[in-house]
Amino acid sequence: MEFLEYSHNLWLVVASLSVSLVAAFTGFSLTRGIAVQPVALRKLSVTLAAIALGGGIWSMHFVAMLGLQLPIPIYYDAMITLGSALIAILMAGAALLLLHFYPRTRASLTAAGCVIGLGIVAMHYLGMSGLQLCRAVYTLPGVVFAVLAACGLSVAAIWVAYGQRRPRNILLGTLAFGTAVFLVHFAAIFGTRFVAVPTVQEIGPVMGNEVLALGVLISSFVLCGAFLLTGVTFLAQGGKAEGVVAKPSEAVPVLRRIPYEQNGQTHFIDARDVAFLRAEGHYTLLYAGTNKHFCTWSITEAERRLSPGPFLKVHRSYLVNPAHVAHFERRKDNGLCHFRLGGQDVTTPVSRSRLAELREALGV
Repeated sequence: MEFLEYSHNLWLVVASLSVSLVAAFTGFSLTRGIAVQPVALRKLSVTLAAIALGGGIWSMHFVAMLGLQLPIPIYYDAMITLGSALIAILMAGAALLLLHFYPRTRASLTAAGCVIGLGIVAMHYLGMSGLQLCRAVYTLPGVVFAVLAACGLSVAAIWVAYGQRRPRNILLGTLAFGTAVFLVHFAAIFGTRFVAVPTVQEIGPVMGNEVLALGVLISSFVLCGAFLLTGVTFLAQGGKAEGVVAKPSEAVPVLRRIPYEQNGQTHFIDARDVAFLRAEGHYTLLYAGTNKHFCTWSITEAERRLSPGPFLKVHRSYLVNPAHVAHFERRKDNGLCHFRLGGQDVTTPVSRSRLAELREALGV
């Protein structure tokens, strides 16, 4: 068996790394802060992020393949090429679902990294199987190395990006994930040899590098547009825009007071001094230090009047102030917030659907 000599176009190698980084930043930025969104909107954000990450993995791979220089012309099966893009998007989506619809633990972060790592490998080898007039030959050590590298680097990238959802983590996660996709591709190529085959064995229509380049150009253009849009949002959320001076009303938080009834009189308490509010029929009870006060607001009215504010709704009957949480306890399907009030440990339940939002507010 005679193997073909091959080389790479350096400019397209650099372009493939750029596409990978753009896709990583777009995907991670689209999911920033979605814990506070309604479930339907959160699903949409995860879908768009999966398309960005999966599409970016696919685009990076085929930009690099356009830079692969062989002594013979090569073609691609369009059906297999499209399938490789879909599997990358689906695997990225599965990983994001784990990250945004289940409690983030060490196990879930690792599982999400492994899922997306396997997605990178599956996309790579499925895409390579679409080669026509040329066949890729693999070695077992090469495949094993590619799988381990993909999973290991992806797990590291997810831990960096999702350990804490801060701007710095997202930027570091972008570098880690973008570099991971890039390195996995070339690690797999390093363990691959190519041989010429005389016949075309297509499943779908056959396309040449010109058609592939057009498809990659369109996908990269869409990714760059999404990158610019998410970049503007990222900068707006991460700090003040250049040349914009914050107004005093924006720089200083507005003090809020909550009314409560005592001895036939209405008194007021600073919202920041209240640890949590609990629904009591059509009214609420305020827990502050050793005191428990009666408030005429319903829990729904309290949420409306105190929004935006220091409180989060963690259960249909509870609003909590994360600044007063002494420690957080995660259980199988829900959680508990622990408060030290008057020297006693007081707990409030946390619904499963509210876990991610609370954990993000607590920075865990």
